[in-house]
Amino acid sequence: MQEILKEEQKKERVILIAVDSDDSGKNFGISMEASLKELEDLLETAGAEPVGRMVQNRERATSSTYFGKGKVEELKAMIAELSADAIAADDELSPAQMRNLEDELGVKICDRTMVILDIFAKHARTKEGKIQVELAQLRYASQRLTGKGIAMSRLGGGIGTRGPGEKKIEQDRRLIRDRISHLKDELDDIVKNREVLRKQRERNMVPVIAIVGYTNAGKSTLLNKLTDSDILAADMLFATLDATTRNLKLPSGQEILLTDTVGFINKLPHHLVDAFRSTLEEANYADVILHVVDSANKDSATQMAVVYDTLNRLKCIGKPVITAFNKVDKVPASEEPPILKDLRADYTVKISAKFGEGLEELTALIEKVLSESKVLIEKTIPYSEGAYLNQVRKFGQIVEEDYRAEGTYIKAYVPRRLV
Repeated sequence: MQEILKEEQKKERVILIAVDSDDSGKNFGISMEASLKELEDLLETAGAEPVGRMVQNRERATSSTYFGKGKVEELKAMIAELSADAIAADDELSPAQMRNLEDELGVKICDRTMVILDIFAKHARTKEGKIQVELAQLRYASQRLTGKGIAMSRLGGGIGTRGPGEKKIEQDRRLIRDRISHLKDELDDIVKNREVLRKQRERNMVPVIAIVGYTNAGKSTLLNKLTDSDILAADMLFATLDATTRNLKLPSGQEILLTDTVGFINKLPHHLVDAFRSTLEEANYADVILHVVDSANKDSATQMAVVYDTLNRLKCIGKPVITAFNKVDKVPASEEPPILKDLRADYTVKISAKFGEGLEELTALIEKVLSESKVLIEKTIPYSEGAYLNQVRKFGQIVEEDYRAEGTYIKAYVPRRLV
């Protein structure tokens, strides 16, 4: 029994592979080294053990086996030398590349997308998260039904390829289509409920701040620190997936909602963007974008570019942006502090979410941005209309308040809708 448990706990030994092509430099300027390090982190998060890596410099990946023939032979020898169980490619492989590599190497082949999908499946907790992950997995699988495996014959063109194999593939395709359709219906119901809550927030005029950022930038840690919550916050990629919303009372007394979203990553698979669109689009309905950046990461500039590109893909533009350069505590005192700037942000601030450093300045910036979208009013409210005064206190920012004979005089910034 103990031997069985040890076998179950054994980590898969994985070799990372990548093609350093002319197109590699176009990927937001992220270096091959940084991209492979990120893939290593992804594999470790998924529970595997990276044991080696191999990079081929060539104009483009081969359409049949990703690597050239000679490099595939080198890879075969490396697998034997390191006793590897699997290969992980830094790019998304085509069905043909995956099938041919598996035939040539005799080990499991996966790509970056599969690794990310596996992590998402591992970390999904809510019903919505699980539906979104399964939806992404099915969309990915539907493009890879090539008839490979014991259960179905290989399907190709020409004589001798028709028959049971074709029938089996069509059955699987239909099952996947039906399951996707069912999951989309379930997700639509959840989205409708979210829209009801969103409209209620709009009626109540509660400002919403969407926290976005590269995965592992510290978004959940910041939300926990600001709202005294206990959301899972771990030093790993995609520790949290499900959108989480918490109340925060600003120093002025104004109430706002902070919404944490799933982290972004370089080469974020479009299957995930499509499946998690309903969650990611929370940023579209927010009043302010709070962009959290890992300032201790040497690739923070390129990570910011990835975040803004993803926001553009979601058509989330034209909103005020506050960039919080997080993890300033991780920069060694002996080193020269990095130059932190974000030309696309309206305001920037340096913080340490873990130790609470800079959070007062951050909340002050949030209040400033919200006040810029409000109207300044001066009004004496009769004591008989106390409900109106309560609305001003709840949704506005009072600059001056004075109790007079005819009523309460207020000078305050309030939402246009309240005016």
